[in-house]
Amino acid sequence: MTAPPSHAKRSPDVPPVAVNYDRMSRWYDWLAAPAEWPAVSAGVRMAALADGERVLELGSGVGRALEQFGHAAGASGAVVGVDLSTGMNRRARGRIANAGLSERVIVIDGDAENLPYDDDTFDAVFMSFFLELLYGDKTRRVLAECRRLLKPGGRLVVVAISADGAPTIALRLYRWAHRKFPALVDCRPIDVESALEGAGFSVEKSERMQMWRLPVALVAARPKAP
Repeated sequence: MTAPPSHAKRSPDVPPVAVNYDRMSRWYDWLAAPAEWPAVSAGVRMAALADGERVLELGSGVGRALEQFGHAAGASGAVVGVDLSTGMNRRARGRIANAGLSERVIVIDGDAENLPYDDDTFDAVFMSFFLELLYGDKTRRVLAECRRLLKPGGRLVVVAISADGAPTIALRLYRWAHRKFPALVDCRPIDVESALEGAGFSVEKSERMQMWRLPVALVAARPKAP
């Protein structure tokens, strides 16, 4: 796979969320990422990437999942990570280089709504703690882009803080913090299955974990037949 420019499709007006993650990039790998990693790692396993396959990760952050995908894809596979935050991407590229995976893993500064790849390019699309950052039409456009980029029979795996189930004390406190401090507590709980089904996907597998006593959904889906 030929790598596009590292700045491909980045908007000239960088959204506040990208600026926030640029600031957090120096310490994210030490503070937030370890708490997220058990669910992210389980999501990577759910994606079940095979040797020679191509996978796209949206909101790839500091590159922990990209590294795992790079090993799974093998020498004939390809992995692409996309993130708006140049700071997070810088960390991810360093991780990939240190792992000796730069020949098969590409990290680009990009907008998940408009990616520089042809239709039916990827066997799998993966996102973790990313879909919760999107709202309304943005969510629909990103999921439509996932459908466009997936090969026939390809799969989408999403890891996200879940809004379903009982409204526990932890979930109520988290929602309060999200309302009061959205720049810091930016992921909002969502109904992952409903979002995917509404965007033309069929849910094939769904699991639940916990992070900070919050419910986390791991969902695998495929595009519905036309």
